[in-house]
Amino acid sequence: MTHTTLPRTTRTTTPPAPRTTETRPSPAPSAATPDQGPDPLDIWPASTVPLPDEDLAVGGVPLTELAERFGTPAYVLDEDEVRRRCRTYLRAFPDADVYYAAKAFLCRAMAHWVAEEGLGLDVCSAGELELAVTTGFPPERIVLHGNAKSPADLQAALRLGVGRIVIDSTSEIARIAAAVPAGSRQKVLIRVVPGIAAGGHAKIRTGTDDQKFGLSLADGSAQHAITRVLGQPRLELVGLHCHLGSQITAVKPYLSAVRRLVGLLARVHEQHGITLPELDLGGGHGVAYRPGEPALDITGLAGKIRAELAGGCAAAGLPVPRLAVEPGRAIAGPSGVVLYRVLSVKRTGVHTFVAVDGGMSDNPRPALYGVRYAPRLVGRHSTVATEPVTVVGRHCEAGDILASDVQLPGDIRPGDLIAVPVAGAYHLSMASGYNLVGRPPVVAVTSGHARLLVRRESLADIQERDIGL
Repeated sequence: MTHTTLPRTTRTTTPPAPRTTETRPSPAPSAATPDQGPDPLDIWPASTVPLPDEDLAVGGVPLTELAERFGTPAYVLDEDEVRRRCRTYLRAFPDADVYYAAKAFLCRAMAHWVAEEGLGLDVCSAGELELAVTTGFPPERIVLHGNAKSPADLQAALRLGVGRIVIDSTSEIARIAAAVPAGSRQKVLIRVVPGIAAGGHAKIRTGTDDQKFGLSLADGSAQHAITRVLGQPRLELVGLHCHLGSQITAVKPYLSAVRRLVGLLARVHEQHGITLPELDLGGGHGVAYRPGEPALDITGLAGKIRAELAGGCAAAGLPVPRLAVEPGRAIAGPSGVVLYRVLSVKRTGVHTFVAVDGGMSDNPRPALYGVRYAPRLVGRHSTVATEPVTVVGRHCEAGDILASDVQLPGDIRPGDLIAVPVAGAYHLSMASGYNLVGRPPVVAVTSGHARLLVRRESLADIQERDIGL
């Protein structure tokens, strides 16, 4: 296996010092220093520092310089922020397996960073799996998910030797067992639906019954699947898995899931006389997209999960299983920034629409889930008061809205540069080819250097795929 090494582009300017240390507590309000509200830079990468003319530097590189060099739209990924967040998880869960959820964002460099920091990888397709393994990611540290795994997905997983396959339906059991080579055994987990509603939107809640993911605890599907797997000599059942949803900011749902899954572990021990050694609680850890919004406290979550798991297992007379978690958004999301150029400003009655050169083709999340962001004018100082505007995209949909009713200077105009933080997860990974607008590039920044990770999709790229006449 070969590793892809991309050249670094050095800068001639001295990079600014990081704005803060790893943690950035806001100062407590006092009589002498009244509370001015949340720091607008709290949701940006820790390396972000203000520069003259309202510019910002991320990873030691000014955003205006990145826009000039790489064009817009463009995604900026702070390598140090990615690594810092990986290390936060490893410190919070020292005796657990931490798998980065590749669906949030994956490229060769991201796979390298995650591997170097000691995390595993959670993939959902043969495409994600092949990219990771051909980049050098150890397959034994990879978990394959998916509610409808294709034959190609399973063939790739078995051929490359993934560490775990998560069984999502009873129909998968015989398919996987039949594909495992004679004399081998594949380690599997059963995805359990614990019947818990959690997540930032109905479309991203996956822990409730009567939806496409997993096997229900309430109707006995999970128990039935466990029995069937135990009857397959080529499958080795090593534990249970659950994923409650996405953008969860409270600890309580995870503790409820632990209690229900420990109960199932106890029933498995009673009925089958076996002790399952692993428990994977998935991810879904919420982040703040706007200043002042709540985010899940990872350290607090880890401590409470460990206590709940230890207490539940002690009461059931079980050893504590090895824990696993699968963060994606919480690592990639706050590490990314997207840059747009304003194309037009339109005032219609009480509304001001600021149209940019991207939109739902590079970020469908506002249209899908109503996600709200905090865009910021960079590279130009304005003395005009802010006013509410709606930042919209360039696509032929009324729902192509990137940020509704956000405050930007009243003199916002074509040519201005707008930066949107917390843009590293589920943006480019969900991008489309709508209107045949090419997908943006991804640029990594660290220590005053910038390098291209993923090049911009060109018109030539799009045309090369169209081979019909």
